[in-house]
Amino acid sequence: MKDFTVHIAVLYLVLRIPSAQSLKDKRMVLRSIKDRIRKRFNVSLSELDEKDKWQLATLGIVMIGDDNRHIDACLQSITELVASCPDVEISDSQIQFL
Repeated sequence: MKDFTVHIAVLYLVLRIPSAQSLKDKRMVLRSIKDRIRKRFNVSLSELDEKDKWQLATLGIVMIGDDNRHIDACLQSITELVASCPDVEISDSQIQFL
């Protein structure tokens, strides 16, 4: 097997959803965001925390590749995409390379 370098990065996004008045509202907003991300980027994502709170959510988004700069640029683009959604506010974000 050939030697090659693999980079793995995780983007953590802590979101506020001020318009959510129920868990159903929250799930609708998150489903829309996750669908938009999956449609545009080749990443894995999951809701990690705050699953029982109506107006808070933490998303974990993972990308793997051979170019650190490309991964970072994609994760920054995902952050911008989420920030452009009118139903959410990003209260914290962090990119961690593993």
